[in-house]
Amino acid sequence: MRHLPYFCRGEVVKGFGRGSRELGVPTANFSEQVVESFPSDISTGIYYGWACVGNGDVHKMVLSIGWNPFYKNIKKSVETHIIHTFKEDFYGEILSIVIVGYIRPEKNFDSL
Repeated sequence: MRHLPYFCRGEVVKGFGRGSRELGVPTANFSEQVVESFPSDISTGIYYGWACVGNGDVHKMVLSIGWNPFYKNIKKSVETHIIHTFKEDFYGEILSIVIVGYIRPEKNFDSL
């Protein structure tokens, strides 16, 4: 984890819609280009830190980096759950994050 803290910025793009719809935990997704730019030695798993949408306030966040084994994704994703209730979607906005710590490795689950 020698890259922590890790700062990243990119446009929020539409994901699969599973976080909000199926799990009740909406996430902001980065594009493939941003995901591919992450250092290769940042392990998959769950992280925590801070996030800001556009020029808005800074909020706590948790972040998933990985393949989402339950859903059998074929592409790695980086999905940010900002601990704040937003009044509307913010697709197309710039999301700035700082990852400051690691929580746990990526896991598979038997059910939602």
